[in-house]
Amino acid sequence: MLYALLCYNDEATVWSWDKAQESEVMDRLGAVRARLEKQGKLGPSLRLLPTTAATTLRKSDPPLVLDGPFAETKEQLLGFYIIDVADLDEAIAVAKDLGEANPGGSYEIRPLAVYNAGADLRVSA
Repeated sequence: MLYALLCYNDEATVWSWDKAQESEVMDRLGAVRARLEKQGKLGPSLRLLPTTAATTLRKSDPPLVLDGPFAETKEQLLGFYIIDVADLDEAIAVAKDLGEANPGGSYEIRPLAVYNAGADLRVSA
């Protein structure tokens, strides 16, 4: 079953890491990703740029385009992983592994339904 693991963290903290801190976290996350790739369970995984680079489209007449999101939250969506695992328990286990590799933040685990039959969501083999 396909799951999205949505990665939330304090954006200001993450973007303030020096190169050594960034490298250390990315190495630990890389080890988890490498294991998932070897098992054929990892699909796309992407890191989002800061919310200052975001644009929001508000539905109105006419539609309104605004700079940035307007969520007043402690943690922001910073990236995501698409995984193909047997069930929710396995998805939770993967999120725990990622959480141990990445200080702070949280992971939201969402099952996915493919509504575009032509989309290529194959995981690496």
